[in-house]
Amino acid sequence: MNIDEFRRRGHETVDWMADYMERVEDLPVLSQVSPGDITRRLPASAPEEGEPYDDIMRDLDGVIMPGITHWQHPSFFAYFPANTSPPSILAEMVISTLAPQCMLWQTSPAATELETRVMEWLRDMLGLPPEFTGVIQDTASTATLCAILSARELVTNYTINETGFVGKGILTAYSST
Repeated sequence: MNIDEFRRRGHETVDWMADYMERVEDLPVLSQVSPGDITRRLPASAPEEGEPYDDIMRDLDGVIMPGITHWQHPSFFAYFPANTSPPSILAEMVISTLAPQCMLWQTSPAATELETRVMEWLRDMLGLPPEFTGVIQDTASTATLCAILSARELVTNYTINETGFVGKGILTAYSST
């Protein structure tokens, strides 16, 4: 796909997304398919060449959309909060275009320093002292893992990485379902 087609298809795709957002409340909240319905509509083997964009969009509407649970539907109240908005979708488009790898300051100084500043803003809004710092975790699972690892380090006096678990006794973590 060249840049001119990318630009044209991008406009078409944003129009598709906006149309979806306008009509999502008219769609059924839950998918109306049965297990295997989508699989039966997909080719048994991978295509050897890319498909035309129009065909992909037709498959999105005809094959994929019937199997979508509409998390952004105003009557969807399960699992996690629905959290997209037009500004967040546009931000995701920019992020996908830049494709930054943000694991270190060296790999993305702008992302690291923006994250640091946002965490400072949040700290200040919560009225916490300047010593409170942190990072933004991508999921609740990652945040939970970080909390468990931090607790483990605290109760073992930060020696696990050097000496391992030998002689530390049994560590216990409590959880609920």
